[in-house]
Amino acid sequence: MSWIKEIGPDEAEGELLHQYRALEQQRGKVANILKVHSLRPSSLQAHLALYMDLMFASGGLSRAQRELIAVVVSRVNQCNYCVAHHAEALSRYLRDPALLEAIALGEVPASLTPADQALAAYASKLTGAPSTVSPDDIETLRRHGYADPDILLINLIVAYFNFVNRIALGLGVSFDEAEVSGYRT
Repeated sequence: MSWIKEIGPDEAEGELLHQYRALEQQRGKVANILKVHSLRPSSLQAHLALYMDLMFASGGLSRAQRELIAVVVSRVNQCNYCVAHHAEALSRYLRDPALLEAIALGEVPASLTPADQALAAYASKLTGAPSTVSPDDIETLRRHGYADPDILLINLIVAYFNFVNRIALGLGVSFDEAEVSGYRT
């Protein structure tokens, strides 16, 4: 649900229906952040392609690190929709509820590895004060073991979640507990 008209899975036809069916088969249901694209199925397709590449394709970051970035960026942007969804996803990798809650509240707990702390700091800085990012920030990531392909992926995931946060916030994409849970991994 959002502030604009949406075409739900029960009303969809053509390419949109095909995309919804694929999402339901793959993920179990269609997230509200994707339904908001229903008036532009080509944008939905492009959005999904980018999401799948950044969050699931091979690369030097673990799934947990990718979800950590999603939560950090979304908290800085105060996008509760994305914090809820990606904290839920992160909970599959972090089995410490207190650590997960601290991250979802915008903290960078000392119990994170130094590499993950550096990752979170970069994501937060690039989101909250992008013009202040400098070569020193990239060097910090390198010192923590991130190679340049990893740094590119980190940057792209941060940029992607800033994009998605603005879709959710700018169109009033809503959620409840039932909408956040129950997705297949």
